[in-house]
Amino acid sequence: MSQVKYTKDHEYIVVEDGIGTVGITDNAQHKLGDITFVEMPVTGRELKKGESAGVVESVKAASDVYTPVSGAVLEINVALEDKPELVNEDAEGAGWFFKIKIADASELGDLMDRDAYLAYAAEQD
Repeated sequence: MSQVKYTKDHEYIVVEDGIGTVGITDNAQHKLGDITFVEMPVTGRELKKGESAGVVESVKAASDVYTPVSGAVLEINVALEDKPELVNEDAEGAGWFFKIKIADASELGDLMDRDAYLAYAAEQD
């Protein structure tokens, strides 16, 4: 069974069998507007929790995408190279950015569940 966690920087991670699928939340993509480019980490790169793993650019702004946990990048979503608008269409589904092998599952304890994230996001508006 998978679990979904969220960061205060508006990333999500879907965790299943020690692998995390990371992207930006639907809330974040709405604020950014039309996504025009996504820079993702290189496969194999070791990331530390909170480190910038890439960049998402829109017609309004460019924002860093931070990794919610430490680990090694296993895969990137190559579909975003040709179709970055997938992030707008399905941010928390087909618009994922990268998959990471989670080095320390205890880091997930610092993240929010969906209800806590939605309350946090509402406070930010």
